[in-house]
Amino acid sequence: MEFSAKQIATFLEGEIIGNEDITVHTFAKIEEGVTGALSFLANPKYTPYIYTTQSSIVLVNKDFTPEQEIGATLIKVSNPYESLSKLLVLYESSKPKKQGIDSLAYIAPTAKIGENVYIGAFAYIGENVVIGNNTAVYPHVYVGDSTKIGNNCILYANATIYHECRIGNECIIHSGAVVGADGFGFAPSATGYEKIPQIGTVIIEDKVEVGANTCIDRATMGATVIHSGVKLDNLVQIAHNDVIGSHTVMAAQVGIAGSTKIGEWCQFGGQAGLSGHITVGNKVGIGPQAGIISNVKSEQQILGSPAIDSKTFFRSSAVFKKLPEVYSELNALRRELNEIKQQINKQ
Repeated sequence: MEFSAKQIATFLEGEIIGNEDITVHTFAKIEEGVTGALSFLANPKYTPYIYTTQSSIVLVNKDFTPEQEIGATLIKVSNPYESLSKLLVLYESSKPKKQGIDSLAYIAPTAKIGENVYIGAFAYIGENVVIGNNTAVYPHVYVGDSTKIGNNCILYANATIYHECRIGNECIIHSGAVVGADGFGFAPSATGYEKIPQIGTVIIEDKVEVGANTCIDRATMGATVIHSGVKLDNLVQIAHNDVIGSHTVMAAQVGIAGSTKIGEWCQFGGQAGLSGHITVGNKVGIGPQAGIISNVKSEQQILGSPAIDSKTFFRSSAVFKKLPEVYSELNALRRELNEIKQQINKQ
């Protein structure tokens, strides 16, 4: 599909600088722009590319003032990145959606399938499963018995949803993700470790996205809960009985041990790890590879392992780089002090 600068500016409530009739049919990074593509400029580091890009249209901030001639048509908006996101959503929604049930899919007789649902080849839909309207289940997806999946969800190929889980509306589960596997529960005994049955479930609320190969374990009892709007990157581990607050985001390889409570609007950098049975407040920022071993109050920014306040961490890091010099100076001071002591003792 093609869109003109005038149509895009009207949709975004932006101001056109240039040819309002020029059209685009694809998207490109500003440094890789081609004719017929739309790009955006949000990070000042990429400003030089706006003078050389081959993209036909570029979204820029309202206060952007060019220093030389620009070949592309500009559309000035309040937030180019947010505006690009709106356009990508519009572009994605315009694509035809898969519908229908492939003859090679297995659907249990007791399952209830909504309207306009797509179920791909070799998908397995268990007994008493409920799948909502407009949901897409791609090939080789497994949905265990008595699981309920809401409307407008997407389960990509090879996602696995164990029995009796609950997934809300407008959720996306990417390939290889596993929802509802047993929590890591074992009781030590004289002969080894005895498995503790994990009889709970997983509840995922609306508008949650689960990345590829991410695992969300079922609770020992009760539920592991992922509240609305949470976004989990690839290879994230959520253990049994965890509760993840609304709109919290976690980058790749974050690991949360069991029975940990995470607040709303938190941000986790990649490879951050949290001990079990702790509580993290709302709007907490946790840096990459941080190790959290105790409760964290709301609105803190922390780094390091064990994690500490981010400002303290950066000051400590600055000192750490100078430790060899400090160590040499300390030894020199010790020698001087010993020499002074020896002179005093001789008097």
